[in-house]
Amino acid sequence: MVNLLKRMRKLNTRLLNIRIGTGAAILPSISTSLKDQPAVTRIHLTYAQYIKGGHMGARQFWRRCLPRLKYHNPAIQMSVKQTDEQDGPAALTIFFSGAPKSNKHHDSSIQDKYAPTPAEGEKAIVIDTKNYDYKQIWQKVQEATGAQEIPPTAEEVQQLAEFKEMAIKSEHDRVRIAAMRQAKKDQERMLQEARGEVEKLRQL
Repeated sequence: MVNLLKRMRKLNTRLLNIRIGTGAAILPSISTSLKDQPAVTRIHLTYAQYIKGGHMGARQFWRRCLPRLKYHNPAIQMSVKQTDEQDGPAALTIFFSGAPKSNKHHDSSIQDKYAPTPAEGEKAIVIDTKNYDYKQIWQKVQEATGAQEIPPTAEEVQQLAEFKEMAIKSEHDRVRIAAMRQAKKDQERMLQEARGEVEKLRQL
């Protein structure tokens, strides 16, 4: 029963962390896009397998932000390519239904061979993510797309605080139980050694 509750708490914490945090935002879609801000149709991220060479931020963006973006924008296709090319680009390609309002973050010098080719009518910008942390990358995405962040509700903030408190309590309990078990093992070892000494004295 304890393990079941523990698993349920972990699951609920993960679900909550997908709904709120950096990257929890609504992207302009076909139904909500404005005249001066076209819809985001696709997103593609390319980065290398290991974090050396400036790929850490892109990897963190994939783990922290993309799940939240996908959760709040299920209709938008999002793809990721992890390569073994450490000297290759770390790039985020964003596709629009038309010319984006702002392309100040577009880096025309980056050639991402793994990114899809824009379809007819699509326009794409490529954001350089190498040597940037995931929050800086997210800021670029916001400015380029006009994404509207979704603030957490009071209930979600309370739930997150409760989950953190339970996690701290669980860690304290784990340490306490581990100490009790170790103390019991030490006591049993001391008793065993004492019995051995008594047995030696009897044999003298």
